[in-house]
Amino acid sequence: MAQGNFSRVTEFILLGLTDTRQLQVLFFTLFLLAYAMVLLGNLLIIVTVRTDPKLSSPMYFLLCNLSFIDICCTSITAPRMLVDLLSQRKAIVFEGCIAQLFFLHFAGSSEMFLLTVMAYDRYTAICKPLHYTAIMSRWACWVLVSSCWAGGFLHSIIQTLLTIQLPFCGPNMIDNYFCDVPPVIRLACTDIYVTEWLMASNSGLISLGCFLVLVTSYMLILGTIRGRLTEGHWKALSTCASHVMVVTLFFVPCIFTYLRPFSAFSFDKYVCVIYTIFSPVMNPLIYTMRNNEVKESMQRL
Repeated sequence: MAQGNFSRVTEFILLGLTDTRQLQVLFFTLFLLAYAMVLLGNLLIIVTVRTDPKLSSPMYFLLCNLSFIDICCTSITAPRMLVDLLSQRKAIVFEGCIAQLFFLHFAGSSEMFLLTVMAYDRYTAICKPLHYTAIMSRWACWVLVSSCWAGGFLHSIIQTLLTIQLPFCGPNMIDNYFCDVPPVIRLACTDIYVTEWLMASNSGLISLGCFLVLVTSYMLILGTIRGRLTEGHWKALSTCASHVMVVTLFFVPCIFTYLRPFSAFSFDKYVCVIYTIFSPVMNPLIYTMRNNEVKESMQRL
């Protein structure tokens, strides 16, 4: 444990959402229900898309991948949070904390890129329908999804390397229910001014950039179909509306969290609940309740 002139932190203590026992039981019940909905809802979407030949378009291929990423994102934080809500001591070893940080950013940034690709898919289908099949071929879809995962890995490895090179030798209390970059690097025993701006530029600009691309694509879609709304266009608008709901719920908290110096606010950990728990819960609800094809396929299944 001793290294040089200081003792390196070997574990962190997660303070969680609250230390009130009654609230812990309430949160455990709510989050257990939410996690079950994430697993069941997204697994149902994956099975439905994979088993129904009618759902073979690129949109459903991308939706299937989104459901898989949602399961991964929530499973990185939710099980640990549920256990800690019923535990007296909420400790996580240093290596486990770094691993959680890595996989959370890996899956989270991959989801950002995938949502951007889904917006591009809707833009191509509505604004360039004659070229849609050629542009969004099966090969192109695989390349785009693989690029999302590769981009997520590159982003996450940068965040992780910037974190592990910091010295942790004193405080080990993380005011959150999982290990994330902002609360972890604030515990470093050194000046983190340059590091936090590098990390904010990385995570924050990715969040903001993807969000602006998404907003631009939806504006182009609205401009294309304005004044000539057929039944097919109304269906496309309905699909885009569901995308906007998901995008807003996911991106706005991420931009707030990462696109600023990592100064602490007391409500930061409650903002994190939105994009780690509630956004994955909303995805299967939005994509099934607003999509007749998926609902009919589920009924047949």
